[in-house]
Amino acid sequence: MAFTTDCTFRTGYWAGVFLSLFLSAGTTLAQTRFTVKPDTAAQRVDVAANGQPFTAYIYPSTIKKPVLYPLRTPGGTVVTRGFPLEARPGERVDHPHHVGLWLNYGDVNGYDFWNNSDAVDPNGKFGTIHHRQVLETSDGKQGMLHVTADWITSDDDSVLEEDTRFVFSAHDKNTYLIDRTTTLTAVGDVSLTDNKEGMLGVRVARALEHPSDKPAVFTDASGVPTEVAGTPVAAMNNEGVNGLYRGSEGREGDDVWGTRGRWVQLSGRVDKMPASITIMDHPDNVGFPTYWHARGYGLFAANPLGQKALSGGKEELNYRLKDGESVTFRYRVVLHAGKPLSDKQEEALYKGFSGGE
Repeated sequence: MAFTTDCTFRTGYWAGVFLSLFLSAGTTLAQTRFTVKPDTAAQRVDVAANGQPFTAYIYPSTIKKPVLYPLRTPGGTVVTRGFPLEARPGERVDHPHHVGLWLNYGDVNGYDFWNNSDAVDPNGKFGTIHHRQVLETSDGKQGMLHVTADWITSDDDSVLEEDTRFVFSAHDKNTYLIDRTTTLTAVGDVSLTDNKEGMLGVRVARALEHPSDKPAVFTDASGVPTEVAGTPVAAMNNEGVNGLYRGSEGREGDDVWGTRGRWVQLSGRVDKMPASITIMDHPDNVGFPTYWHARGYGLFAANPLGQKALSGGKEELNYRLKDGESVTFRYRVVLHAGKPLSDKQEEALYKGFSGGE
């Protein structure tokens, strides 16, 4: 009898423990709460998950377009490059227009919105995306940010009006999602001429790059380029560099560049912590499935409009909007902490985004 009573007690005790852990895990996910806090004076909107920094929508004039910066996994690992805003030791110092996560294009009526930054000739034919207004924010299991912006040429002409909605959510405790829906409305007739510089892009942390066999200029321990007599010194240092692209069609590494796919994952270890970022293309987007402008040096972009450039001339898409016409682009960005998501897991997230069965 004593044995039966003890066994019953222990069985009930461990059942209670497991139930408690199960409920706790469920509660943790259910209680993942996103807060979205505008700060007009600082030109930013901070996004937090359970009180911890996740990302921020920032719009300083120096970077010529609004961006999400930085991006973090649920574990707090930063997966975006710091340069030029917050240079970190060992980072490349190329392409100062690659900041955080952004959406723009390299040829809009002949003006380059992609390459614009404080580092270029101010008299060139560049475009700037000016943040206009935060229309709405909301907090909860899904955080939401609704903003507007104007695409302005260097001749001070408005060519596109932008309406963008970000939705921030948690798939589970290790996976956060950013769903971006951007509608562009033409002001006058607009040509988005086939160009490799586009469209939804992110510049990733050094560790997520592919190991390189070519020298480049990196920052030193103080976060500035090492120089000799004012000339940056090129070097090759692959320490800690371990990124790997994998596409929905099974291609890996540098073979992803210039191919079409529904999604691409970039995974690796950042500061010894496993992390990955995946970009997903929506089937309603123009040019679906998108071409991937995914470079080993850390530029990771979905470009549905640069078909000639990315297909080696086999295809071409010169997209046009008449005055008042609109086009909408939808993307999902998956930020994951831990072992890279399997293709099956990515497909499940993709179906949830695309509405597929």
